[in-house]
Amino acid sequence: MSSEPLVFRSARALAAKIGSRDLSAEEVMRAFLEQIERINGRVNAIVSVRPAADLLPKASAGDRKVAAGEALGPLHGLPIAIKDLSLTRGLRTTFGSTLYRNFVPTSDDLYVERVRRAGAIIIGKTNTPEFGAGSQTFNALFGATRNPYDLTKTCGGSSGGAAVALACGMLPIADGTDLGGSLRNPASFCNVVGFRPSPGRVPRLHARPGDRLGVHGPMARSVDDLALLLSAMAGPDARDPLSLPELGSAFREVPQRSFAGARVAWSERLGRYPVEPAVTAVCNAARSVFTTLGCDVVDAEPDFEGVDELFQTLRAEGYAAALRADLERGRAQLKDTVVWNVEQGLKLTPADMTRAARTQAALEARIDEFLATREFLVLPTVQVLPFAVEVEWPREIEGVAMHTYIDWMASCYAISCMGSPAISVPCGFSPGGLPVGLQIVGRRGCDAEVLAIARAFEQATQFARRRPPIAID
Repeated sequence: MSSEPLVFRSARALAAKIGSRDLSAEEVMRAFLEQIERINGRVNAIVSVRPAADLLPKASAGDRKVAAGEALGPLHGLPIAIKDLSLTRGLRTTFGSTLYRNFVPTSDDLYVERVRRAGAIIIGKTNTPEFGAGSQTFNALFGATRNPYDLTKTCGGSSGGAAVALACGMLPIADGTDLGGSLRNPASFCNVVGFRPSPGRVPRLHARPGDRLGVHGPMARSVDDLALLLSAMAGPDARDPLSLPELGSAFREVPQRSFAGARVAWSERLGRYPVEPAVTAVCNAARSVFTTLGCDVVDAEPDFEGVDELFQTLRAEGYAAALRADLERGRAQLKDTVVWNVEQGLKLTPADMTRAARTQAALEARIDEFLATREFLVLPTVQVLPFAVEVEWPREIEGVAMHTYIDWMASCYAISCMGSPAISVPCGFSPGGLPVGLQIVGRRGCDAEVLAIARAFEQATQFARRRPPIAID
């Protein structure tokens, strides 16, 4: 039996031990509920927690299935809390907004249904900014989620509650969404792994109208555990015309491969964005790891001309389509940045959308040409270190003004516009002990290859094994 606390053991190990009856699902559930009771009040990561009186019988029922020799899903007996932007049947889903404080869906999002079918037990929801707007997790309904490495700092967002719950041992696996960095940003700030899959890898049946960039994806404390969750979330569904054909089971195991001669483009700032020196220093210190793995690492990045206007346009289009009715019925209850983003979308003209379509087509052509001779692009996940939790968004980076609440997320949102899979993997720590993530981007559809090189980097560095003081004090 591992000497590591049960709540920090890998999801794979826990699932295996539940399946072999070396651990009971009830024992696992009790351990995580105790950790939530001990830690969550200080970080505010998990909301709408279900009562133990409801959860423990579900865990016991899972143990009876094991004893009866029934077929088990890959997540059997594992607790999970679903991001509060996703529909959960019978469990309050607020979208981080007071407008939906009492909303209880009657159906699940597709991936939530799949996670249930794989045997996971949903214990609650994870905190998110209102409607997922911004990479800082706070809202008027539940308050702010704090970074467990420094409680005075933000955890990022919008899947901030998920990242903190993982870092603190309150969950073994977690899910999230990612439009402009919402799986990658909080993973970077909290020293966990967050993966933006290729669009269509995890089908979406309830996507917000006009949302062309958003994806669902997994988070975990390791690439192996992340892949385990992805295997349950992914797989085709004919109802989503964008869904990709590979079965989810194809991602159950991260492939082992040699990276000798693999061409890696290394970029400090995508040729255009300011980055705090502390972030650059931590990331650059990890460059030699790829050389050690056998990669051919060269300084290069694609031409991202027009990407900033493109992202702002597509994001505004989606917000206006999805939230126009909410703006009309509850403007006073919405935060200013949500109101602004919806109103920006309502101002868009057909000419704006035509220009965006042309920009996107040209960008995709340049990306394809760039990646034809380079297998991976590597860069900092976030341009700044975790900042004060009271600050809604950074107003400047290295003397460069950030004009909107979106600008400081550029190192993630530019990658979203590529249509490529991208992962944030722990890369090290600032001199003050704050986590820094490294972003690894692959070719469209090449999710397994991105997981493989991220796992190789993770095993070579072991940065993810450093636990936050809040989780172990």
